[in-house]
Formats: sequence, structure tokens, C-alpha cells
Amino acid sequence: MPLRVRLTLWYGTALALVLMIFSMVLYAMTARNLRDAVDQSLEETAMTAVRSLEARGFLPLINEEELLSQFPELTRIDKFFQIFSPSGTISIRSPNIKQHEVPLSRTALDTAFAGQSIFESAKYPNEPPLRLISVPIMYRGNLLYIVQVGTSMESVGETLHRFLILLMVAIPIALTVSLAGGWFLAGRALRPVDKITLAAQRIAAGDLSQRLSMPAAHDEIGRLAATFNNMIGRLDVSFRQIRQFTSDASHELRTPLTVMKGETDLVLRRPRALEDYKSVLESNLEETDRMTRIVDELLFLSRADMGEVKMESLPVAMESLVEDIHRQATLLGQDRNIEVVLGTVMPVVVQGDDLRLRELLLNLVENAMKYSHPGGKVEISLLNDGREGRLSVTDHGIGIASPDHKRIFHRFFRTDVARAHTKKGTGLGLAICAWITDLHKGRIEVKSDLGQGSTFTVVLPLAHPAA
Repeated sequence: MPLRVRLTLWYGTALALVLMIFSMVLYAMTARNLRDAVDQSLEETAMTAVRSLEARGFLPLINEEELLSQFPELTRIDKFFQIFSPSGTISIRSPNIKQHEVPLSRTALDTAFAGQSIFESAKYPNEPPLRLISVPIMYRGNLLYIVQVGTSMESVGETLHRFLILLMVAIPIALTVSLAGGWFLAGRALRPVDKITLAAQRIAAGDLSQRLSMPAAHDEIGRLAATFNNMIGRLDVSFRQIRQFTSDASHELRTPLTVMKGETDLVLRRPRALEDYKSVLESNLEETDRMTRIVDELLFLSRADMGEVKMESLPVAMESLVEDIHRQATLLGQDRNIEVVLGTVMPVVVQGDDLRLRELLLNLVENAMKYSHPGGKVEISLLNDGREGRLSVTDHGIGIASPDHKRIFHRFFRTDVARAHTKKGTGLGLAICAWITDLHKGRIEVKSDLGQGSTFTVVLPLAHPAA
């Protein structure tokens, strides 16, 4: 069943239930108010008669005309009266009741002897119901008379009947109009959802350029459209990155394969000296090592993206880590004629994974040595400002142009100057450094100018910052 139909049915059912309950309550309250108004009118008329009798000294009234002249309010056409003796027999009654026999009930008589008034309802065949009040007239504790005033409930019944017909006509009309309005509003409210569905269908076909038009009102539909647009935007960026990543990975892997194939083809064209074969095999081994490193780093980043890389969270003394990396880098620098020195090293303790932090620093140091000039120098320093630790690696090599400062952390990105300087890079080392830094809630700052060297500073929060 379409959502629009379900919304309209639910709305109509709830509205019908509310209207029925409201109508029943309204009808009951109206009936009660009308009856209360009749009771009040009967009580006022009875009290007037009682006061008049009290003013006459409780003299017995035998002459009906005299009674009517004394109590003109009892001649109202909508009421009748009767005066009973303590035995329950009628002494006098108004002319408009002579065609009826309305005896005094036993309950009314007992209540009168108790000195209390009572309201009663009476119903006779083929006659409208009656409403009665019986009021005792007491003198020195003795019952003298019982004044009974009554009226027909025919007008009240007719009023309630007309009111019921009005409700029975008005409720279906109101329900029909409300359902039509609900159907229209549901369709209008769900119209943006239809647009979202159409856009999703086009996106499923591969068109990620689709966007929803934002409604002027910032309501639920507006927030849904904004969320949908943001989601599609992120998907578009992700797919672009995947395509770029695939293209870059293919290019990086194709280059060493092309080199290996070309050198192998060349050396096999004719018989060559043993040294030539050895040279080609060494070159192929070097390219194989490069491809192995690329694949290993790709697998690491892939596992990192899926959250499969386990990370410890323990206090790590960074000064010890810096000293260990410095000893390793010193040995590596000797082969490349690069001097690796320690600058200022302060005690710094961060919360993290010792193995990943070592990998982070080693990548930065290897990058610094890789892009330094022969005979150059790489400096490692560690500072503590009381809240953060600042691990810096500085070289005086080829440097990085300002527009490329952010791009160097993208996967497979290498500047033209870097490619010309060395072919050993994979373009993945700094991406791994950025991932490790983010995982430790830190950041990497870059200061570099083309041809002037570079300084990479890793800023990490201390495990126990100073107060």
C-alpha cells in the first residue's frame, strides 16, 4: 500500500475516533446541561411557591382560583404543580395537568417526611417524559404540605434529537473534508521523497552529479535533502578517489614492470657477457623490491581504511624512540653520505602505539634522507611545550613548492622534482604517516620551499599534559 494512502488512512481513522469521542462527550454534556437548567427552573418555581405559602402562615388552600391568583408563576404553560397532603393525596393541582395522573411516589413521600427535596423523572405511555421536584413544607418539625412542580422534557428531547442529527451530518462532512485535505497534504509532503527516489534511480545508473533542489523551509524534508546531497557528494568524492587511486596504483606498478620487461627483452636479443645478465637481474630485483614495497604499503593502507590494523594505547617515551631511530638512520645515512644528527631532545610521553610511532618517524627520516643532496644533513628534534610534543625532522634537500604542501599526503602523489631526484619513492610513505598521526589525534605541519629543504613536524598530545 502506498505511503500516501497509509498516511491518509491513519489520519482519517485517528480523526474519526477523535470526532466520535468528542461528539459523545459534547452530546452528554449538552444533555446534562439542559437537564440541569430544567432542574434549576423547577427548583426556583417550587421555592417561590414555598415562600408564598410561608408568607400566608401555612393556611390550607382549597380554592384553586385563589391559589392561581396568589401564585401566577405556577400558571406557566411549560410547568404544572400539585400540592399534596402529608398522606400523599392531592389537595390542589394546576389546570394543565388535569388530563394526567401524576401520583406522589413513595420515595418522594419518604423523602418529604425526612424534610428533604427530591428530583424524579417519570414516563407514561404515549407521553413525553416528565421531570419533577417534590419540596416539603415543614412547620415545627411536622410535614404540612408537599409541593410538587413538574415540566415536560419534550422540548429537551427535541433539542437533543436535532443536535444528534446535526452531529451525524456534520461529522461525515468534516471527516470527508479532512480526508481530502490530508490526501492533498500527504501528496505535497511526499513530493520531495519522489524526487529523492528519482535522483537515487539516476545515481544507481552511475550519474553521481545529481543533486536535489533544496526546499526553502528547513524542515524534515529539507534536512533529508541536505543529508542526501552531502551523502552523494561524499560518494562522488570517494569514487573519484578510488578511480584516481586505481589509476595511480596501475601507473606505479606498470612502471617497474615496463622497466623489467624492457631490460629483459634487451638482454635476450643476443648473447651477452655474464656481467650484463647480472646487471639486469640486479635491476629486476630492485624493481621487484619496489613493487613488493608498494603492494605491502597498499595492503597496509587498505587494512587501515577498513579498521583492521590493531593499535595499542600505551604510554610511549618519545625520547627513547628518537634515540633508537637516530642510531638506525645513522647507519643508513652512511651508505648515502647523509649525516643524521640529533637536535634538542626533551622528555615527551604520549599515549599510543610504539610500533606505529616508530614507523612514522622512520618514514619521515627516510624521506628526508631520500630527498637530501649527497653530503647533506638531516636533523631530528623533540620539544615539549607542556601540552603537546613536537617531533621535527629537518633536511636541506630539494624542498617542496607551497601549492603541493597538502597534496604530498595523498596516496601516490609525488612532485615532478621528487621523481626527477629519485625513482625509489612510492608516494605512499607520507600517506601512512598522516594516517598514523590522525590515529594518535595529532597533526603534521610542513614548512618547505622549493630548493630550500623541508621541516616536517608531528604534533602529538601528551599523555599527561601539565596543568
